[in-house]
Amino acid sequence: MGRQQARSDASTARALDTALKLFSHQGYGATSMREIASQSGLSVGNLYHHFGSKEAIFQRLIDRYWEALLDSELDLNRVFTRGRFPEDLEEMAAAIEQVVERHQEEILLIYVDVIEFRGSHIRTFYESMADRFQEAYASSFEEARGSGRLGEVNPLVAVMVASRWLFYFFTVEKCFGVPMHFGMSPNQAVDEFARILRFGVLPRPGEAEASPDARKDMVQERGRTR
Repeated sequence: MGRQQARSDASTARALDTALKLFSHQGYGATSMREIASQSGLSVGNLYHHFGSKEAIFQRLIDRYWEALLDSELDLNRVFTRGRFPEDLEEMAAAIEQVVERHQEEILLIYVDVIEFRGSHIRTFYESMADRFQEAYASSFEEARGSGRLGEVNPLVAVMVASRWLFYFFTVEKCFGVPMHFGMSPNQAVDEFARILRFGVLPRPGEAEASPDARKDMVQERGRTR
């Protein structure tokens, strides 16, 4: 019984990996159950026995990616759990780059879902995003605001913007194959993102009247004292 279950699990994993490659490269509608079965070494009947339908396979792949993203051992979730935003922006960027590098095909499934299903398989994950960030950051942001370390903006919105911004940036770099699309290297872009998210674009009181060199010195000084 154990060996039979192991063979079944191996067949399921093989079919999922095959379907992931096909869906992410040619789309959902252009991929047939017969093609998935043929390339994974299964019969069409076995494929239906394991999953029930092609859409069930697609949903399983989406769910598998969400499970990976929500894994408490994921470096990115450790960054979130520590709740040190915005001091840890560079660390967050490195963790997001790692996720995108490892899950390029799964990320492409999101675009397939948007185009072919109007996002019906991914909607729940994004609907609960604000609650997850609230749970991770509420206490640390309350403490930071009480000690005067945060400005007037909503830090929960800021950290969600930062994570989406970084995911999009590395998706274009790695999944879409467009390096330097900001006209700079990833490290340079992350440095600019971090400066914008920490200090904003508009000058603070006292900076507007200062010379460009003086404003630059003020920004650098704030960066050193954080």
